[in-house]
Amino acid sequence: MIHQPTSEHGGWQGTFFNIQNHDHAVHDCTPDSYSMNAPTQTDLLSVTLNRLTLKNPILVASGTFGYAREMQPFLDFSKLGGIIPKTITTEPRIGNPPPRTIETSAGLLNSIGLDNDGIDLFLEKHLNYLASLETALIVNIAGRSIDEMAVMASRLDAFGDQIAALELNISCPNVSGGVDYGTQPELTEKMLKQVTESCQLPIIAKLTPNVTSVVDIAQAAAAGGADAVSLINTVQGTAIDWRRRKPILGGIFGGLSGPAIKPVALRVVCQVARAVEIPIIGVGGISNIDDVMEFIVAGASAVQIGTANFYNPGLATQLVGELEQVVLEEKCAHVSELVGSLVYPER
Repeated sequence: MIHQPTSEHGGWQGTFFNIQNHDHAVHDCTPDSYSMNAPTQTDLLSVTLNRLTLKNPILVASGTFGYAREMQPFLDFSKLGGIIPKTITTEPRIGNPPPRTIETSAGLLNSIGLDNDGIDLFLEKHLNYLASLETALIVNIAGRSIDEMAVMASRLDAFGDQIAALELNISCPNVSGGVDYGTQPELTEKMLKQVTESCQLPIIAKLTPNVTSVVDIAQAAAAGGADAVSLINTVQGTAIDWRRRKPILGGIFGGLSGPAIKPVALRVVCQVARAVEIPIIGVGGISNIDDVMEFIVAGASAVQIGTANFYNPGLATQLVGELEQVVLEEKCAHVSELVGSLVYPER
């Protein structure tokens, strides 16, 4: 068992799958167990991310929610602001060799390798189900080239009556070439321009923290026509079995997620919010309402729940209700009044 320190804002206690946050205990994860599943005031929490409108700011992150079917017993999808299924690619991918995940001191290190069914099977087997869930469907895509990404976007554009937006995964740290277009501003802008020209759907760029300046990449995404940016994808790391003198993950390197990366994600959101005009979706280590509010105050208009879905699959809908309560307690007419309200010290 790994024991973690806690803070007044909540922290990991005990093992990865046996977690309670300060004043935010993990409860029975069935829909009926949450009083927070009561109807929310839509006008209080609605979010506009340029061309994309969501009923509330709480999304579930790609790669942590499968194709949603496996989560059906645990929450009411219609309460979510949106669902982002696992990344899809042009061809099916079997992903990286096992082991693919390992628990860390305050998070999860994964080297899945974009294991997915490919775009053809996604359209055939998953799209209709996902589009029936009464919440915004944001499809996350990854490609080996700018042309390939644009072709995928064009194909998905034909299903604009079912898909609310696309999220471009140009930041996966555990596949070859997974971050190429998210580490060089010129390539980022070129990618966004070509995708937006080939597709009428709103476009979100999911960016990596594994660069010298995320601000430069975010500015390039905005210049290329992105409607919003998701900050951040996982932080590259590895795990070693020193006794065997071998890396633990089959892919050697992986992406670190969970509470350990929240300070990094908050720092990036703060920096980008002060440098770009397009909306920000905050991602990284969110596990309770205080985390949500920290991202919103830092400048995020919406957030994604990721690693927490593994140990508390009903958390996202719980947070919707808690967010409404916070907005009311803060005597705000709309959640947007809290976005970017962080007060920096004078220097």
